[in-house]
Amino acid sequence: MRGKMKAIVKEQRAPGAILKEVPVPEIGDLEVLIQVKATSICGTDVHIYTWDEWSESRVKPPYVFGHEFAGIVVEKGKLVNNVEVGDHVSAETHIVCGHCPQCLTGQAHICANTEIIGVDRDGCFAEYVALPAENLWKNDRELSFEEASVQEPFGNAVHTVLEGDVTGKTVAVIGCGPIGIMAVGVAKAAGASQVIAFDLNNYRLDLAEKMGATRTVNSGVENPLEVVRKLTENNGVDVVCEMSGHPIAMDQGFKMVTNGGRVSILSLPVKPVEIDVTNDIVFKGITVQGITGRKMYETWQQVSGLLGSGQVDLKPMITHHFPLEDFEKGFDLMIEGKCGKVVLHP
Repeated sequence: MRGKMKAIVKEQRAPGAILKEVPVPEIGDLEVLIQVKATSICGTDVHIYTWDEWSESRVKPPYVFGHEFAGIVVEKGKLVNNVEVGDHVSAETHIVCGHCPQCLTGQAHICANTEIIGVDRDGCFAEYVALPAENLWKNDRELSFEEASVQEPFGNAVHTVLEGDVTGKTVAVIGCGPIGIMAVGVAKAAGASQVIAFDLNNYRLDLAEKMGATRTVNSGVENPLEVVRKLTENNGVDVVCEMSGHPIAMDQGFKMVTNGGRVSILSLPVKPVEIDVTNDIVFKGITVQGITGRKMYETWQQVSGLLGSGQVDLKPMITHHFPLEDFEKGFDLMIEGKCGKVVLHP
């Protein structure tokens, strides 16, 4: 396919982005071309859009950004045999090397040579995106494009929560951005006895409640540690899912976890965070896990199972839809925290 397409381009090393026409990407023998039907805005996209310290050190404009999407295969390379034209697909956004020690031992999600679409190469805020066929995940045609487009971040939530056992346990989700809100739904579906959601944003705490939180806490109004003490008879929570990246909230997470508990960290603090390692990690005998991406492709199987069975319903946290041309409205809502997941439609 040749011609031009609409795309949101990070044009300069400065805040903002522009909508412009760019060439439709060409594909190689092992790649596919996908017509994007829905693409959602991620926190990473907001970092790039606002041009913070992380994005300044990582991305190289000009390029098309965006990495969460769902669409239809419209063209495939001559060596592609795992998908067909017309298939509904989403994609694992980490493009890995396949030959580093991590890839060779079943840990491709932490490949040392990972490239991320929309970060290290052109992404999906466009009418079309080209990707290696091996990165595609075929979707059930009954799954809406909107829900299918948020499977990638939903996978982050699934990976964070299910990296250890949560059945019958108390789970704290700190930070109710879209992935934190989804983590609430995962923990509830996995049988957690309590799911306590923490944030400063009442709009997002309300969404967390709709997704199954048994208790929501505005950390600017209530003392999170006091709430946890009362809810757990002074024992602390069994599992902390840290999604905020805020130094104070992270410190509270380590202080509220019970002895022998687990702290799984998905958030990306922009600066070093001070933690009391002696008292809050070593003497408590806790497990601390860094979570990156999704296990390839165990997490995707879990995502499909949770959605297909209806155990997790993502509809309540998909709050806004805009045409691609109105992308600035979507980013404004994300920056202000007045939304759940924002979906753009090319």
